[in-house]
Amino acid sequence: MCPVTSSFYAYLGVAAATAFSCIGSAYGTAKAGTGVVASGLVKPSGVVRNLLPVIMAGILGIYGLLTVVSLTGAIGDVSLGLPLFNSYAYLASGLVTGTTALCAGIAIGVAGEAAAKAVAYKGKLFVVMLLNLVFGEALAIYGLIVSLILALKGVSPSDAGC
Repeated sequence: MCPVTSSFYAYLGVAAATAFSCIGSAYGTAKAGTGVVASGLVKPSGVVRNLLPVIMAGILGIYGLLTVVSLTGAIGDVSLGLPLFNSYAYLASGLVTGTTALCAGIAIGVAGEAAAKAVAYKGKLFVVMLLNLVFGEALAIYGLIVSLILALKGVSPSDAGC
């Protein structure tokens, strides 16, 4: 089944991947950035080292971009018809990447802010900060993997009767 509205759902997935991953990236960058600035007041020499949470939050937007590129390639020419099954899979793909990147951005921002302040006082906590950030980033990576699997699933328009 290939209704005219099926492309709407597919491109809604593209929009969701872009919007939510960028919101998560922006939140994580802003929240962790305040911790980096505060840590710079205590120990100015450690500011560059404490930028790690900001960098890791910025990477979340790239996950959304990867999903958008894979989805737009998978959607292809909608004038040939787009099976409803595929459009729902593409919507789910975009939502998975977007929401996991949003959640990871919140986790990285909150943990990064506190960790940057703590590392300024005690440098040995850098490894602890790094581990917390890696586990926060892993949430978005899991979402990206699931999203790419969903984007590859589908049926051809001819098999769907388009």
